[in-house]
Amino acid sequence: MFLALRELAFARGRFALIGVVVALIAVLTVLLSGLSVGLVNDGVSGLQRLPVTSLAFQDGVAKDSAFSRSVVDVDAVDTWARQPGVAEAAPFGNTLANGRSDQGVEIDLALFGVELGSFLDPQAADGSRLAGEGEVVISATAAQEGISVGDTITVEPAGTPLTVVGVLAEQHTYGHVDVGYVPLRTWQEVKAGVRAGDAPPERIYQEITAVAVRAHDGAAVALAAGDEAAGTTSMTREQSYGASPGYTAETSTLQLIQVFLYAISALVVGAFFTVLTVQRRQEIAVLRALGASTRYLLRDSLVQSVVLLVLSAAAGVAVGVAAGAAISSTPMPFVLEAGPIAVATALLLTLGVLGAAVAVLRITRVDPLTALGGNR
Repeated sequence: MFLALRELAFARGRFALIGVVVALIAVLTVLLSGLSVGLVNDGVSGLQRLPVTSLAFQDGVAKDSAFSRSVVDVDAVDTWARQPGVAEAAPFGNTLANGRSDQGVEIDLALFGVELGSFLDPQAADGSRLAGEGEVVISATAAQEGISVGDTITVEPAGTPLTVVGVLAEQHTYGHVDVGYVPLRTWQEVKAGVRAGDAPPERIYQEITAVAVRAHDGAAVALAAGDEAAGTTSMTREQSYGASPGYTAETSTLQLIQVFLYAISALVVGAFFTVLTVQRRQEIAVLRALGASTRYLLRDSLVQSVVLLVLSAAAGVAVGVAAGAAISSTPMPFVLEAGPIAVATALLLTLGVLGAAVAVLRITRVDPLTALGGNR
C-alpha cells in the first residue's frame, strides 16, 4: 500500500484525470437513478398504492394495454370473491379524461372507478372520502396544480361535473396523469359519455375494467383457477405496471442506458490502468528483481485503483445528489432515493475494480530480468 499511496500523491495530475472521468460517470449514474425512480412513480404510483394483490382483466386481452382495452362483466367480482385465499374482490374501472375546474384550471385525470365502502375506496388526507355520485378524490399532485377541495371539475366529452371532496396524502399517478377516484357508477357514465338528462343504457352498469383481488395475508391465490371460473386473465399488481402507457418503453430505455454506462465505466478504468501498467513496466521489473512477489504487486495496484474509485465516486455522488436536489424542485419526474443510488454506486465501484483487476494482471507477465537489461 505504501507504493500505491506514494504514486497517487506523486502523479496527481494523471490520477486526477481518471478521477474526474469516474466522478462524471457517478454523477450520471445518480441522475439516471433519480430519473428512473421519478418516471416509475409518475407512471404507476397510482397502481403501486392500490391495496390489491392481483387484477383480473378481460379474457385474452393484450397485457401491454389491458387497462385501456379490458371490459369485464361485473358478475365476475362475485366469482372471484368465492375463490380460495381471496379476502376481498371489488370492481375497478380505469379511464383517462380531461377537464377544467370552475377556477379555470385545465387538468388531465386518470379516473379510477371504485365501489363506495370497498377496500379500494381511499381515505383522504384533506377533506372527506367519497360519499355519493358525482364526487372525486384527487391525488396530492393534482392539488399542486391548483385544484382544491370544493372545486368542481367538468370532465369532457360529456361535460360531467365532479365535485372535489378530498385530496390524498401522496402522489397517485397513472401514465403520468394524476389519479382521481370516483364512485363506480359515475365512472361508468363518464366512460360511456352519458350527458346530464340522458337515459343511459343499463348495460353500461355491468361493465368494469377489471376485478381487484386482495388475498388473505400469507395466502396464495390460484390465479389460473380463478381465471377459468370467471373467464378472465389475471396479472399480479407488479405485472400490471406494464399495461400503463409508456411504462415498459421508458424503463427499458433507462435500464439500457445504465447498462452501457456501467460497461463504459469498466472499460475506461480498465484502459487507464492498462496504460499505467505499461508505463510502470520498468519500475515493476525492478520491484520483482528486488524480491517483491506477484501477489504483493497485484494487491498494491488494486488498492491504488480502489482508493481512486472510492474517492472519485464519492465526489461524483455528492455532486449528483446536489444536482438532483435542484432538479427535484422542478416539474420534472425526478426522485432521489437512497436505495437505488447505493445500488448504482456499488455496481459502478464493482465494475470499475473488475476493469482495473483485468488490467493489472499484466503485472504477472513482467520479467524481473528487464530491470537488469535482460531484454537487450
